[in-house]
Amino acid sequence: MNDKKTHLFDNPKNVKRAIRALYAVCAIVFAADFVVHRHIDHPWETLPGFYAVYGLVACVILVLAAKELRKAVMRGEDHYDD
Repeated sequence: MNDKKTHLFDNPKNVKRAIRALYAVCAIVFAADFVVHRHIDHPWETLPGFYAVYGLVACVILVLAAKELRKAVMRGEDHYDD
């Protein structure tokens, strides 16, 4: 008897569908950037895709900062073996 449970993303076809859906949603949101009126405070906010680029840069900076912070707060492997 095969009691192994299969999950949604065990099938590669479902993974491809999820990635395509993500791409489609990103394209729709980017296209909506040209249609939706935004109340802006700074002139650079009028650039198409500004918030997408801003979010990407912010995430990259957070990951790089976390990598550096890990060096400062990480304990040794034998910390609890003393």
